[in-house]
Amino acid sequence: MKRLRFILKYFSHLFDAKNTRGHGIHSPYLYRFTQNAIYEKNPFYVFPKIELLRENLKFDERKLFVKDYGTGTDRETRVLDIAKTSLKSPKWAQLLYRVVNFTKAQQVLELGTSLGLTAAYMAAVNSEINCVSMEGSDEIAGIARENFEKLEIENVDIIVGNIDEILEMHLAATDKLDVVFFDANHRSEAVMKYFNQCIEHIHPDSVFIFDDIYWSADMEKAWNEIRKDKRVTATIDLFEIGIVFFNKNFPKKTYKMKL
Repeated sequence: MKRLRFILKYFSHLFDAKNTRGHGIHSPYLYRFTQNAIYEKNPFYVFPKIELLRENLKFDERKLFVKDYGTGTDRETRVLDIAKTSLKSPKWAQLLYRVVNFTKAQQVLELGTSLGLTAAYMAAVNSEINCVSMEGSDEIAGIARENFEKLEIENVDIIVGNIDEILEMHLAATDKLDVVFFDANHRSEAVMKYFNQCIEHIHPDSVFIFDDIYWSADMEKAWNEIRKDKRVTATIDLFEIGIVFFNKNFPKKTYKMKL
């Protein structure tokens, strides 16, 4: 039933998003965002290096013990299983790079490190970026750190622990957030908690990115609450991810698009 719901939602999205590509957006900033962050296809110099690492990870048979605070179910897995099934595809990971690049972000926060590829994409934009990524599993975080070393990326700080506990402590020492990528606990209660914590540190040009917004009915509920929040203005629904803006000069509207 969950699979059928997801498929129906996907085809509904395709119908609503047909022929969009930024047309009908009257805000000059949002239009440039769609053209230069969402639909820009030119590869950047770091892309091949990160993607080569991704391919190598698909053959890494090392076993890991995963402590999953989101589901409460701890398990054993292999690096290659994570690389094949759980990482954001190149298309979406490279979108994160372009968002950070377009917004000229300096303070980037990621909830859910996994093997570190999305953090690597975001941090690789500029070595001056302060990228903080939070991960529940110490062993997975260890692999991510290895990957940052292989990519010669030195501006990612991984904080290991239960995000319910470590996020508040991190934000207490944080002045502002430029870009936040939410890709950890996919329960609506947790998503809304993290959203409300992070929103206390936004500025007009901050951008929040939510992964898997139609992953479940519960996750879709969180996405709908977020886009209707009075502090949120424009949102972009790409089905797999949702992008949130807070600038009061933007219209209160959700734009459905295809990537």
